[in-house]
Amino acid sequence: MDKKEAFKSFAKNHPELITSIKSGDSSWQKLYEVYDIYGEDERAWSTYFNKSTINNPLGSISDMVKNIDMDSVQKHINTAQKALNIVQELTTKTPASSIPKGPISPRPINKFFED
Repeated sequence: MDKKEAFKSFAKNHPELITSIKSGDSSWQKLYEVYDIYGEDERAWSTYFNKSTINNPLGSISDMVKNIDMDSVQKHINTAQKALNIVQELTTKTPASSIPKGPISPRPINKFFED
């Protein structure tokens, strides 16, 4: 297998290289030159492979937290709080059937519409 084919298979096995190119940090030519000189040596590729996020999943979580829009989160929290307040108001009100009423007197059978 020639050097180009070996580099292609190396690049397919390491998708971090594609993200490095998409972000504009490097180009295929630059990566091929590094591969041509150093091969698959880990020390040569340490700048392209972010080992802290691979070995430390908390690093990737902290990166996700950095990208959160806090204004949007605050709006959602306010909406949820309003919904909870409405539910709380509905559940704490006393139902109409439990409100004490005056004494009930039976209506005569033959009396209709306040005759």
